[in-house]
Amino acid sequence: MANSTDPDLLPIRRALLSVSDKTGLVELGRALAETGAEILSTGGSARALQQAGITVREVADYTGFPEMLDGRVKTLHPRIHGGLLARRDDAAHRAAMEAHDLPPIDLVAVNLYPFEAAIAAGADRATAIENIDIGGPALIRSAAKNHAHVAVLTDPAQYPELVQALEAEGGTRLPLRRRLAAAAYARTACYDAAIAAWAAREEGELFPQRLTLAGQLAQQLRYGENPHQRAAFYVTGERRSGLAAATQLQGKELSYNNLNDTDAALELAAEFEEPAVVIVKHANPCGVAVGEDTLEAWKRALACDPVSAYGGIVALNRPLDALTAMALSELFLEVVIAPGADEAARVALAAKKNLRLLVTDGMPDPKAPELVIRSLTGGLLVQERDAGRATDADLKVATKRAPSAAERRDLLFAFRVAKHVKSNAIVYAKGGATVGIGAGQMSRIDSARIAVLKSEDAAKAASEIRRTEGAVVASDAFFPFADGLIAAADAGVTAVIQPGGSLRDEEVIQAADERGLAMVFTGMRHFRH
Repeated sequence: MANSTDPDLLPIRRALLSVSDKTGLVELGRALAETGAEILSTGGSARALQQAGITVREVADYTGFPEMLDGRVKTLHPRIHGGLLARRDDAAHRAAMEAHDLPPIDLVAVNLYPFEAAIAAGADRATAIENIDIGGPALIRSAAKNHAHVAVLTDPAQYPELVQALEAEGGTRLPLRRRLAAAAYARTACYDAAIAAWAAREEGELFPQRLTLAGQLAQQLRYGENPHQRAAFYVTGERRSGLAAATQLQGKELSYNNLNDTDAALELAAEFEEPAVVIVKHANPCGVAVGEDTLEAWKRALACDPVSAYGGIVALNRPLDALTAMALSELFLEVVIAPGADEAARVALAAKKNLRLLVTDGMPDPKAPELVIRSLTGGLLVQERDAGRATDADLKVATKRAPSAAERRDLLFAFRVAKHVKSNAIVYAKGGATVGIGAGQMSRIDSARIAVLKSEDAAKAASEIRRTEGAVVASDAFFPFADGLIAAADAGVTAVIQPGGSLRDEEVIQAADERGLAMVFTGMRHFRH
């Protein structure tokens, strides 16, 4: 039992339990009842406890004020909040408690109306509003503010530690109450952030005056980009197919870099309607292809840069089948992610104990609105995600020769890949597969040259002729000079796609015409830094 001479150890003589999620409620109630605590409760929580044989006092009986307005007013009463907020070590507070009959409440267990779940399920406005909790956050904040004297539980996962404290010592100590209070304020902050974000969306505000962000810790990571950096993965709770909603079927724990690269691979794979495979290394694609099936797409994607693919991340936009899985198992890979995997595919990869195999419930929508957020010193840089997509109708022929139908298909394919390559980005493609990728260089001509060099290395290793011969090339931004285009022409390309808009467009067009190239402008840039 709690030692009354120990000011840090406080017994629980009275507890208020009012929860939406009833998980663990009965076990908590029993543990409190065994200590002799009086239990106050409301509605469904009270019924659940009573049905389990636990004595409960209804809040309406305790306050002398009925629950009303369809349950909107239950615990918003001075006898509740006075009992929570009063400082037991303050003589004036104790006198007020005595004068106004405000018995102390030593524990609050509250979890909130499921607003986030209602929004994720597509609730209409009226339903969303009814799922905005008022009394719950008020109880949580009152208890958390007075954590010197009150313990507050906001998650069923916290109940076992509280029960253990009761069984071991008969009460709670200040370090536990402080941790619970910090978690309580985080919970109400996330709850309010979800409501604020929903309200802003309802009003069509992309960038509200105050930006609220909230996340639930999904995983503490071994380290960040480097071993000396700490890192964690949070999920926002958005109802969107993708990495955050994926299930890991096998393999080691995902690292920070694994998560970052896997998301990049999956987002690119989602760009294509045909069966597609994407191989990513260090956040850049090193091989992308479409095919009749994923096995064909894998072979063609791997051919682009088999050296870089070693230890890479692979994303498919179709469920993983056994034949593709067996082909994947021939190369060391860090992660494979797909919208499903049949049993035979799982068996085929089971021997690769360290390979992380993830499945999603679908592919991300590349056109879905979303904010991209990056931290700066003392601030946040926020923009819409790049959901732009050039279509055949957007292509403006800039040269004397127009591209053929086959070239147009490859141009659009290459430009879609270039959107996901770090700038300056150059992508060579042929027949729905990349044959050379240059990424992240300070000058565009260097990206063009590197892409050719990597393509030539891959061709030599496979005893093939130059793969860029007859290919097309995509540039994520305009060619500021003709040199980048000339380098591509020297590599054997026949057609070029770029945004256009340079002061030297005419010079670049002239260089293309002199070499018999077809070139189209999209009017859309895809910088990715």
